[in-house]
Amino acid sequence: MSNIDFSKIEKGVNGYLDAALNAGKIDRQSYDMAKKNTLTYLRQWLTDENFLRISPNVRTGIMSAVDAGKWEELVNTFRKKMSFGTGGIRGFMAGDRESIVRLKEEGLDAPILKGPNTINNIVLLLTSAGVAQFGREKGLDKIVIGYDSRIRGADFAKIIAEEFLAFGFTVYMFDEACPFPEVTFAIPYVRAGMGILLSASHNDYRYNGYKLCGGNGSQFDPDERSDMYNNYIQKVTSGDIKLMPLETAPKGRVVWLGGEEKLDGVNYYGHEQHLDIHGAHREHIKAFLLQDAESAKNLNIGFCAYHGAGRIAVPRLLGEIGFKNIDIIHKNGLYDLNGLFPSFNSDPGKEQQPDPGDRRAGKIAVEAFKSEYPDKWGGLDVLIGTDPDADRLGVTAKVPVAQRAIFGGLDYALLPADEVWSLLLWYRLHLDKSIEKDKAFIVLSHTTTDALVLLAKKYGVGVIKTWVGFAALSAAVRDSWYGELAEGLTEGKKDPNDPLTDMVVLETLGMNKNRTYNLGAFEQSNGFSLLGYPPKDKGSLGEKGHVRDKDGTFAAILVAEIAQWAKDQGSSLYELIDKHIYLDPGIGLFYNHYEPDPIDGEYPGIEGDRMKKAILRRALGYYQIAKAGGLKIGGLPVSNVVMYRTGKYDHVYPPTPDWVFPDEGVRFYFGDELNHLTVRPSGTGNALRLHIQMHDFAVNEGNLAGKKGELRARAKQVAGHIRELLGAPRSSEF
Repeated sequence: MSNIDFSKIEKGVNGYLDAALNAGKIDRQSYDMAKKNTLTYLRQWLTDENFLRISPNVRTGIMSAVDAGKWEELVNTFRKKMSFGTGGIRGFMAGDRESIVRLKEEGLDAPILKGPNTINNIVLLLTSAGVAQFGREKGLDKIVIGYDSRIRGADFAKIIAEEFLAFGFTVYMFDEACPFPEVTFAIPYVRAGMGILLSASHNDYRYNGYKLCGGNGSQFDPDERSDMYNNYIQKVTSGDIKLMPLETAPKGRVVWLGGEEKLDGVNYYGHEQHLDIHGAHREHIKAFLLQDAESAKNLNIGFCAYHGAGRIAVPRLLGEIGFKNIDIIHKNGLYDLNGLFPSFNSDPGKEQQPDPGDRRAGKIAVEAFKSEYPDKWGGLDVLIGTDPDADRLGVTAKVPVAQRAIFGGLDYALLPADEVWSLLLWYRLHLDKSIEKDKAFIVLSHTTTDALVLLAKKYGVGVIKTWVGFAALSAAVRDSWYGELAEGLTEGKKDPNDPLTDMVVLETLGMNKNRTYNLGAFEQSNGFSLLGYPPKDKGSLGEKGHVRDKDGTFAAILVAEIAQWAKDQGSSLYELIDKHIYLDPGIGLFYNHYEPDPIDGEYPGIEGDRMKKAILRRALGYYQIAKAGGLKIGGLPVSNVVMYRTGKYDHVYPPTPDWVFPDEGVRFYFGDELNHLTVRPSGTGNALRLHIQMHDFAVNEGNLAGKKGELRARAKQVAGHIRELLGAPRSSEF
């Protein structure tokens, strides 16, 4: 330590921060936080001998950045601790490709820049120590641990397992990369108290994360999560980290999760106990099919794993319920477990996300399928894909000839999740005669299509509309199960005396205490599950229900069933949506348009904080203008505007008199409640989301194609204008 020049570090860090503040690149709030934390955390990470014991090269990586004068990178790595959100933590492992490649090639102790604001072995062990202490205090002694295709996911999972073993847990470990939905299924199946998946979902290759679930497979309730974070994780020190190597763990303390047999080439560390979780998951899913699982199936399916953990699970599930014509895309390595996601990073500096709900990802899959199976493209019925942890589903389907001009002449196009979920709900309401509609309800996030609401209303089904994210959806279902959800809720102030306009967006339609069957939980970001009736106990799935978080593998099976049914009727997915939803006079035509800002990733680092806040401040300015009257966006008069703020991220962005963080967004209405624009920030990342819903009741078979074109054009005009107003430049890819 004697050779560390802390005066040089202090001069470099303060010099960067002062210059960035004076140049207007960062705001005062971010500057003050970075001034307070950066040097303190840097000194801790450079001098803590426990950190050096865990990761001998940690000091080398930090000092290499110091010697290279990478002050901005050092500030971003040490200005704060990794934010703890609704589902755990997620963030950069490193901000540059070179470091990620070194991590892949050299392992967890690669001498790259690490700190409290990146995902690394030290941060994950500190976090796990807090989670383990919380669990033991609550009487929990079992945990499920899995990982997906992220760089060094298996190694991260191993050290976390060894820490929980040291804290007295029995560990249930997946023996290969697994879908997140199998983790959420396994937790209640083995009666564990918690579960963890190492994954950053659909984020680009620089990211990783730590998805944390409670005993029923859902994310922890806010009160439990706050207790865990404030009273355990925040108080952990490096001295709390302890490990029990897998090979020395007592017999029975490590149970492997996988298929019927152990895998060749996998080190099981002498632990023979093995559970066929794949088979249990398969049999569970088969119970939700409305058609005979053994019936003849001639659907032609293409499947793209997008380098992720769904590569084996989805084709296996499809095959085991009778689908035989499955062509898996191998081209460009899309089938390979590769956390660098090479199909999405062909251009230097472009870190595109492997999100199956992104039409650019859909295009990658289509082009790869055409190249690999040129003779099968014309006969393909549906192409489905799942993201790296397989909790999201993307569906590409054949476009009716009369509508291809809307899609730039394409014969196949990506179905937005809003349309997939609307069709899925219609299908189950239409064909499942066992549903007791007077007991049924759906739950959806407020940015998800209102076509679902009108469908539910038509069939006499209740509706809960709530926050974005499956934690909110699951919590709303639970509240309905146990009669804790008030009837007739509408948007309104949570606290009338709150000067920061604290709004709630929770809304209930047609709900009552008898609504105990959830037949769908839907979110615009390609998430779906079906939670069923109340569970037998708090550690179980709902009766006749599936997992309490989104499941892309489950959705893939249900969509394939619908596509087969459509084919049997001489129809297609797009045609079913048009006929049974958009041409229904009580529902009408919806177009739900989504754009992220920036298009991939986020505005980087501490300077990105300022950029995000600047855009949101402009949105709040237009909120005030709309309140006064006279605002138009994209040529459409704004008839009303509301702000949605819950305060759930105030520990990350503390509100001040000049800074409000509307975590659920600002919504501008155009004429009625079915036409609107929502500007919504990411809670913990420097990114924003634009959600636009356009609707028209005046639709018939003759004008359907034209109306679709009109609504699409109108939505894009709104998106372009709001970007111009907010100073959020539009990408040419949109």
